[in-house]
Formats: sequence, C-alpha cells, structure tokens
Amino acid sequence: MTRQNIFGTVFGVDAGMMQIAVFPNMSKRRAGEIVDRIFNFYKNKDVRLVMPATEARQFRKDEYGLPCVERVHIDMALSIGGDGTLLGVCRRFREQGIPVCGINLGTLGFLADIEPRELESRLGKILIGDYIVEHRLLLSGYVRNELGERFLGNAINDVVVSKGISARMLNLSLEINNTHLMDYKADGVIVSSPTGSTAYSLSAGGPILNPTIRALLITPICAHTFQMRPMVVSEDDEVVIKISNNRDAVVSLDGQENFEIQPNDEVVVRKSKTTAQIVKFADKNYYDVLKAKMWS
Repeated sequence: MTRQNIFGTVFGVDAGMMQIAVFPNMSKRRAGEIVDRIFNFYKNKDVRLVMPATEARQFRKDEYGLPCVERVHIDMALSIGGDGTLLGVCRRFREQGIPVCGINLGTLGFLADIEPRELESRLGKILIGDYIVEHRLLLSGYVRNELGERFLGNAINDVVVSKGISARMLNLSLEINNTHLMDYKADGVIVSSPTGSTAYSLSAGGPILNPTIRALLITPICAHTFQMRPMVVSEDDEVVIKISNNRDAVVSLDGQENFEIQPNDEVVVRKSKTTAQIVKFADKNYYDVLKAKMWS
C-alpha cells in the first residue's frame, strides 16, 4: 500500500524479501563499525544485504560481495560516509530509480539523513517501510562545439565551470534560452540545483533554496564585476556558459567528475529527464535540519 505527498512516495510494507545494497566509504574511520551494525541489525530478518566486491573484501563480508551491484535487483542503497558518498551512489543508480539513504559520517551531512547514534532505529523504520522518498532535480551537463554536443553526465548538486591550475581568471559568457546576458571575467560559475544550494554555491555567496523549489541557481565565483550576481531561474531554462581564449578550464560534476574544456567550448546545463531519489524520514523537518547543521 502506498500514498503520495509533496515530497514523493511513502512506502508501505512489502511482503517479499527486501534487498539492500551497502556502499561504505572506505576512507571513513567509523565505516567498518557502521557496516557491522547494519549486518547485525538485519541478521535473521527478511532482508538480503549485498555490497560491491571490493568493499565487501575490505570489511570482511566477502560472501555478500557482487562484481556489479547495479546489475541486480535492489530495493534501496545505503551510503556510509558524507554527502559526497551519497552523491556518488545516487549517480550510480540514477537510471534504475533506486532510492538512496545516507548514513552520515561526514561533517554537515545535509543529504545523509541518519546519524550514527540513531542507526538502529532508522534501520527499523526502513524495514517496515516508514520512510519518504524525495525526488530531487538532477542536472545534465554537456560540452558543445563545432563537432556537436557531448553529454558529460548528471549532477545532483552542481555543474561548475572553473579555472584549472592557472591563476588567471576565465573569460566567460552567460546565455539563457538563446538570450546573451553578459560577458565577464571570473574564477568560474556554478549552476546548482536547489539541493546543491547549500554546497559550493553557498560558499560562493549564493542563497539557500528549499530543495522542493523547482529552479536552477547560477552563482558566479569571484566575478570581476558587480553586475554579475547570483540568479535563480526556471528549472526548464537552458543555461549556456561560453569560454573564450582560456586554455586551462575544467567542468566538474558534483566535484567528483572533472573534464577539461577547450577555448570556445560551450558548457550547456539542462534539467535531467531523471531524478535523484533520496530517502528521508517524516520526523525530520528540513528547517530543523538546516538550523542544526548551519547555526547550532
């Protein structure tokens, strides 16, 4: 049995065995402890746990390791780490529409909804279907030049155009829906989703957007003009950033995938046809989380 709300789908109890994939960040000090607690909690319950083979060997769970987790049926993925770990897992399952639940071992953890102290109680809620799946806007990044348009990938937080190792500013041009807005110099520009408004965009002076807002956020990085300010535009707008006469520029997806771009390349950002599905719990209000993470 299911019901809908403004965030997504609230899932009822499934009569079949639930299969959960566990993705620990192997660099996190407490990851092994969290993995053991997950396996201990679901032991003798109607849940099958699987892990990528490399992580399974690292945490002595070899019998649960699979060479390609994405090719088997998964009901949910658990990421163990910070928001960056969760972003990577979301991108792995973006085509399958698998909900991802984050266990926070990072610093802020806006996306990862489970803190270590509440792990078992939240795993119990997952077992009985007492959770919400929020469908978050995804960004699609492309590079366009005389050879055509090349798809780079999807991002949950942001698509960033920035300078590489050079200290020189970039010569940028901003265009929205075929309307040229301005040429300017800057260290770069961030095109962010509402989810990503509390990430790099925030540190560059952008506003905080509630993740349910259907919009794109354009934030300059150290613009050499007072005319270029952060902008909130429609989620259906096409944003084009042109780079001219710069031989050292990169485009980054969520800060995890980086691509070199050439002079006169255009970086195109559009709303993706798919969404990221992130597990949340009804007793955690967005503004309570924002207050706790930002101002407490």
